[in-house]
Amino acid sequence: MPPVIALIGRPNVGKSTLFNRLARRTKAITHDRPGVTRDRLETRAIIEDREVTLVDTGGMVLDDPDKLGRMVMDQARMAISQAHLVLFVADAREGLTGLDHDVAELLRQSAKPVLLAVNKADGEERAGEFAADFYSLGFPLAPVSAAHGRGIPELREIIADLLPEPEADEAPLTDEETAAAEAAPRPLRLAMIGRPNAGKSSVVNALVGETRLIVSEAPGTTRDAVDVAFTRGSTPYIFVDTAGVRKKARIDDELERHTATRSLQSAKRADVAVLVIDAVGGVGMQDKKLIAFLDKEKTPFLVVINKIDLIPRDKMLELKKDMKDELRICPHVPVLYVSALRKKGLDRILDTARAMKVECATRVGTGELNRMMRQVLDKHQAPVIKGRRAKFYYLTQTASEPPTFVFFVNDTERVRPSYAKYVENQLRRLFGLTMAPLRILFRSSHASKE
Repeated sequence: MPPVIALIGRPNVGKSTLFNRLARRTKAITHDRPGVTRDRLETRAIIEDREVTLVDTGGMVLDDPDKLGRMVMDQARMAISQAHLVLFVADAREGLTGLDHDVAELLRQSAKPVLLAVNKADGEERAGEFAADFYSLGFPLAPVSAAHGRGIPELREIIADLLPEPEADEAPLTDEETAAAEAAPRPLRLAMIGRPNAGKSSVVNALVGETRLIVSEAPGTTRDAVDVAFTRGSTPYIFVDTAGVRKKARIDDELERHTATRSLQSAKRADVAVLVIDAVGGVGMQDKKLIAFLDKEKTPFLVVINKIDLIPRDKMLELKKDMKDELRICPHVPVLYVSALRKKGLDRILDTARAMKVECATRVGTGELNRMMRQVLDKHQAPVIKGRRAKFYYLTQTASEPPTFVFFVNDTERVRPSYAKYVENQLRRLFGLTMAPLRILFRSSHASKE
């Protein structure tokens, strides 16, 4: 495994900005407000031709009386325990503070190698101002400006010097090892999406088997899209836990608008989106909007009804009926009933996601497609519209993920939505596409393509 570099420090010193700078991409949300980062955020990066794992953490406040603050501290402590090198980030503008001394003492006790990155050192004249104070902590020091990129090349060199020597499994791969790595299955990427406090993080923690994400009764605990990688059996997965999405009318905060946008983008980029709904709260208006969004984008998704341990048995039938009614616009979507607390029904999430991924990659030969569909189109012809009916000439599959089918017809305006739905249902029945979203297009053609 690549060496781990954990970015540690008190709130609002610019850890996430430095994390993004070292990663050479915008992976973490940055904001002037302190305490934006809460969960551990990991990404792979290259430091001086060597692959490393960067870990961003929330601002550390030792002896924080707030429960959420203590959980942020726990996540930071876990990052320190797993790190090969700790990048201790401080703020040159504010100078050395009591909190910095507290963090420094904690790092000394960890016995981990530490590099002090004094951030926001925006000019040569600043170096002399803070050097004496920060050198007193006893760590190797590098002045940087993460926002402007100053001192970053020098920081990379120092990091490379402080990392442990490469182990055998970090040596350059042989041709056979490279071929095996390329043949290895790509991780299945699952984006957790839903309203705040639906239990997205709890579901991920229960599946992974550790407290990888902070779970709190306070809605909006998760702010960034956090990747959590794990392997079950021989299949690698990446869960992307996202911030809860509320109604736009209720969002009057710039940060929340940004996190909601990132949540929707994560869902669109995922192999499968997992929409988590609180069984107690039922299907809300925002859940319906998320269902409509995912259906419109043709994103493969499944619905997970969490917290069923809180639902009386005599209410389950009513809950399932409500869910069926809400999914009338996309009845192919699987609905799973689980309890993250009791770890009930969770494995079905992985099984269903894998099956959906396979379906989405389906390719049907043009000959077979036209032969099979001709039978159903002739058996149940399109309705007559203004004295004429739509005539279907030819059908082809133009893409997969999602499966996309194009029908060439004499006049697209004569294909009513009800008949288009019939065509979709027949495609699903004939080719076993029971869960994948389908994109079906009708194009006008005045001559047969056969």
